[in-house]
Amino acid sequence: MIVLLALPGKTTGQFKLALSTLFLPLFGLAGAVHDASERASKSLIPRQTLVTQLDQLRRENQVLRLQLTQSEEARRENDQLRQQLGFQKQSAWKLRASRVIGRDSANWWRTLKIDFGRQDGAQLFMPVLTADGLVGRISELGMNYSQVALVGDPNCRVAAFVLETRENGVVGPSSSSAMDHTFVELILPKSSDLKVGHRVITSGQGGVFPKGILVGEILDFRNVSYGLYQEARVKLAVNANRLDEVFVKLP
Repeated sequence: MIVLLALPGKTTGQFKLALSTLFLPLFGLAGAVHDASERASKSLIPRQTLVTQLDQLRRENQVLRLQLTQSEEARRENDQLRQQLGFQKQSAWKLRASRVIGRDSANWWRTLKIDFGRQDGAQLFMPVLTADGLVGRISELGMNYSQVALVGDPNCRVAAFVLETRENGVVGPSSSSAMDHTFVELILPKSSDLKVGHRVITSGQGGVFPKGILVGEILDFRNVSYGLYQEARVKLAVNANRLDEVFVKLP
């Protein structure tokens, strides 16, 4: 320091300039580090805030998924109602649309309930159907609901015939598929010329079901009781376990 003071003024100034040039990058680097640190500290988000935002995003995602599910279900119901409306307009019968409101699991899914009761004009034995085929008939009446015995229930036997051969028979519960209610049995004379895929239609005999409602298709058949008659297994046209809407045929 004493040597620096003893130097001439011009030399001292040049020496100070050299020192400042030497330390200036260090001062600049320190300032930059300080500024970057300050900016980083300001940009850091507290952990609790992040957790809160993540929970909010999860909830929003759940709401969006629910809305998507509702939209898909609404579109499915809309398509179904449009199909049913077209069937109702084209049908020669007077039909009343009804919603399925319950199923009786104690009866092995052979019955269901609809929102059409005595106060709406419901009567016993009224046929129940969809655009795909026969469902069953009204078996019990309530004030604002009816119980429907499905095809295959012992209380809902159906007079039917094979469309391709015009041979008549009776549709009843299937003994070989007791737990699978998508099948029924058709009993026919032993001489019936059956083939897999033949369609089974209501015959109109018996006075309960009108003629011309599809019951199902023949899957297989066999001779029973020493060949006295034939027993055909029929795949029902309507899966009652998936029904939401049905039609009741009015008088």
